[in-house]
Amino acid sequence: MRWVAIFEPMPQMHAIREQFEPAHLAYLRANQKEILLAGGLRENESAPFGGGLWVLAEMSKARAVELVEQDPYFIHSKRGYKLLQWGKALQEISVTL
Repeated sequence: MRWVAIFEPMPQMHAIREQFEPAHLAYLRANQKEILLAGGLRENESAPFGGGLWVLAEMSKARAVELVEQDPYFIHSKRGYKLLQWGKALQEISVTL
């Protein structure tokens, strides 16, 4: 199964993003075959991004946890997250974002 990681919003995430964004983006690039989609979450268009969402490739739960917990944002924030199995509906339809 694929996994979805949903990162909880944190008020101090803006400062962490400013400091560690280059390392975080490099981490996503280095793991792009396993971290298929990644992006920030926020309450509205004027709010800062405080949470996040990843869609992960098929892998073990242990590997999904390892990917999440080795990310520079996680290392420096220890923000909470949920790791959920995800199955795409309409498997025959390809999606390009």
